[in-house]
Amino acid sequence: MARTRRAVVIGGGIGGLTAAVALHQDGLRVTVLERAASLRPVGAAISLSPNALRALDVIGLGDEIRDLAAWQGDGGVRTPGGRWLSRSSAEAAAARFGGPLVLLHRATLIDRLSERLPPDAVRTAADAMLADPGDHDRPARVRTADGEWEADLVVAADGIRSGVRRALFPDHPGTVYSGFTTWRVVIPLPGVEFASHETWGRGRIWGTHPLQDGRAYAYAAAVAPAGGHAEDERAELLHRYGDWHDPIPAVLAAARPEDVLRHDVHHISGPLPAYHRGRVALLGDAAHAMPPNLGQGGNQAIEDAVVLAHHSRDLAAYTAARQPRASAVARRAVRVARLNLMTSRAGIAARDVALLALSKAAPALFLRGFDGIADWRPPQPPYASARTRTGER
Repeated sequence: MARTRRAVVIGGGIGGLTAAVALHQDGLRVTVLERAASLRPVGAAISLSPNALRALDVIGLGDEIRDLAAWQGDGGVRTPGGRWLSRSSAEAAAARFGGPLVLLHRATLIDRLSERLPPDAVRTAADAMLADPGDHDRPARVRTADGEWEADLVVAADGIRSGVRRALFPDHPGTVYSGFTTWRVVIPLPGVEFASHETWGRGRIWGTHPLQDGRAYAYAAAVAPAGGHAEDERAELLHRYGDWHDPIPAVLAAARPEDVLRHDVHHISGPLPAYHRGRVALLGDAAHAMPPNLGQGGNQAIEDAVVLAHHSRDLAAYTAARQPRASAVARRAVRVARLNLMTSRAGIAARDVALLALSKAAPALFLRGFDGIADWRPPQPPYASARTRTGER
């Protein structure tokens, strides 16, 4: 009788849990070690584009998440005064990429993923470190306060400050400051109607988007020195964005200081030598942390997870499949961040004029930034979702 392979996942975020579910469904015995006291994420919403939804189809979750889509009608890019620079719609996005864009709270996705694991698979308050990456002849070892775990596969989903990444590649410089800070808030916004939008100012952006449960997700980013924090982040947002177009003042009026999360943005500027070493595979921010301006950080982690399950016996094949793609997406995210957060008045004027002109000439321009990203498909056909199979091109 064949021995059941064991996988240990370090990190219980979206990428780690997706990998755990995919590996569990492939017959591995999976343990998730999460350092926090619970799986409730510190964060706000996540945008899932069709590439990540197809990856979730592999584990049978894609259609369940698609049903949470809230974006209807028009959306696009605006100026702080409210003028539309580029417009699109949910229908156009679905037609171009074969599926919707879904925005949902991170906690909702965490819950749906954890429900697909055995009850004893997740261990919280379990701070883990890599003791030995293993090799072809010996298992990897992971150390916790309660003892060591041996594993045929270790999945390092321990985030942007990954200790496993440092252990595997100590000579890699790690992350760099991206040059800007971000704020996020999820709040009820009753009686306020708005079109989903992102607004580009001078060294600042703002986005407001509806969630299916009636709440609104808003985010902002601004060029700023690293490490700066205000005593009252809501007051800081009022100072920076209070005179921008509706519904931004309504969001700020409804938010409390404790509703606002602020984080400096860091990314990995130079790719790692590989996404694996020995029996250990890195995924998500641990492998390719990127600016959030394409909304692809979590999406790429989900892609990583299902591709890793597909190549769980050949981690070199996992690196070969994921490193070129994730690195290319990360580079594009850096370029988009520079475009979003320009500070030169002349450059901003030229950017806005070009965006407006091109949008009038080609209404689908707003969606072109996702070509080669949102149309990705996982390597495991057929997909779990009948809806996706019938929509394949």
